[in-house]
Parts: sequence; C-alpha cells; structure tokens
Amino acid sequence: MSNIIPDEFRDLFDKKTFGHLDTVMKDGTPHVTPVWCDYDGTFVRFNSAKGRLKDKNVRRNPHVAISVQDPENPYRYITVRGEIVEVTEKGADDHIDSLAKKYMGQEKYPYRGPGEVRVIYKIRPERVLAWSRATGAVSKSTDRA
Repeated sequence: MSNIIPDEFRDLFDKKTFGHLDTVMKDGTPHVTPVWCDYDGTFVRFNSAKGRLKDKNVRRNPHVAISVQDPENPYRYITVRGEIVEVTEKGADDHIDSLAKKYMGQEKYPYRGPGEVRVIYKIRPERVLAWSRATGAVSKSTDRA
C-alpha cells in the first residue's frame, strides 16, 4: 500500500535523517539501531552487511519498527511498523553508495570491509504514526495490520 506514508511526511526520508530501527532479539527483547534509510514509494528501505545482528534478527523475525525524526523540527516525526518483505543483495552496493551520497556527501560508501556483502531490507509499512506539533497526529494502517 504505497499511500500509507502521508505525503506531508515523505520528505523525512529524503533528508539526512537517521532511522531508529527496532528488531527483535532471539530472546524476544528489543534491539534498536540507528540506520540510514530511504523510501522508494512503496517500501521503507535500509542497508546493512550480511551477518550483522540486525541482519540475523530480521531473518529470524521480520516484524520491525522504524522511527524517523525531522532534524529541523524534533516535534515532527514518523514511526512505521511493518514487516521485512524482501532481503536482497541485488542492487545493495549501489543502494549503500546512494545512501553514502545522501548522508556523507561521498560518491562511494567508504567503510566497506573486506569480503563484506551488502544487503537491502524492504519494510512493507503496516501501521504508521506521523506526528507534528503543528498538525497533530496522522495514523494509518493497512488491512493486514
């Protein structure tokens, strides 16, 4: 459902904003990690290296949440709950380079380790809370949620 992210909050995914990704640990406890993220019109996406803790967590339990706060107005944010519906290496190197451009102003991601395999994770939004002090809350959910 591509229209679940309110139009007036989509800019948060274009800005240099960090997402705070919540995954579920093996023991059921939460694990929150700051991540670079974007929105492709359908999915909220983030990128990581295969084998990291968040990678292991989402492969075991694909239910996640991510929160993005406006760096220019801390009273404006969006929280997305959903499911990881695709984990792919295809296009992941280009994706991390585009995120490096957005977040660092660099053409290539400079921190790639030897043998590191990059992965794109696509979150299908199921519940969204978008809030701004100026406009109040906007809450949306899909039929699946």
